[in-house]
Amino acid sequence: MIPEGKVTEIYFIIDEFFKEFDTIIREHSLESVKTKKRNRKFTMCESEIMTILILFHYGAFKNLKSFYIFYVQKHMQKDFPATVSYNRFVELQSRVCVPLAIFVKMMCLGKCTGISFIDSTPLRSCHIKREKQHKTFKGIARKGQCSLGWFYGFKLHLIINDKGEILDFVITPGNVDDREPLKSMDFHKRIFGKLFGDKGYISKDLFEQLFVDGVHLITKLRKNMKNALMLLHDRIMLRKRALIETVNDELKNMCQIEHTRHRSLDNFVINILSALAAYSFFPKKPSINTNTDIVDEERWIVA
Repeated sequence: MIPEGKVTEIYFIIDEFFKEFDTIIREHSLESVKTKKRNRKFTMCESEIMTILILFHYGAFKNLKSFYIFYVQKHMQKDFPATVSYNRFVELQSRVCVPLAIFVKMMCLGKCTGISFIDSTPLRSCHIKREKQHKTFKGIARKGQCSLGWFYGFKLHLIINDKGEILDFVITPGNVDDREPLKSMDFHKRIFGKLFGDKGYISKDLFEQLFVDGVHLITKLRKNMKNALMLLHDRIMLRKRALIETVNDELKNMCQIEHTRHRSLDNFVINILSALAAYSFFPKKPSINTNTDIVDEERWIVA
């Protein structure tokens, strides 16, 4: 069940965003004198469509069609009095793809605290044995490898802070190296301080590049590498890197960010964006209490 107050809160924030968004688009759009366009209003506005998409992931529902038909149209008539058929709703989703991406980037990302964690997680398009039969993402998805083996699809690269808030994200094909977004996509432009990652981010050139930009990359060492001194605080924070694994787990199992039922690229992107937006509205996120957890860990190590 979704609390009624949460529905009102999410809709209010989205509606205020669209008022500002429509004003800016109207001021910077070029109007043609020769062609006249009809300004007929749709039965459901963009704010309602985006709110329903975010509520689907917020409520941890498994199937959008069942959620829309059996929950929204039956139990949320007070909040959404004029709804369209499900097929029409799917068609209208494409109208909110660009506004949803801007909304996530502007309204749903947290602030850097100087302690950040980075990781990537696979988004499987289909089973690896059916990669040659898959047609929806043919030419876009790629075959990649993670700690669980080979997969076919995409990668979601995340950077979070110690409060569990998402600082930035990038979607790449499955065969892209984890270090590539940091090297060529300015993936670290929103962060400063220390960035903790796994052994997949080990690179001397990447370390120097990030250090110049004010980011200190910290990872564990491989077995064939020389030992190096590390601050006790950094050693403890590396042990707390499981925080981002918990965030990935919530995105996949609660927000349904990964499934193999996509029939178009637009719906795939909208599903990811609405899931990230829904996660930002969670009242409780996995986090680290730097005042107590770090002190207790230091006492345990010293003892």
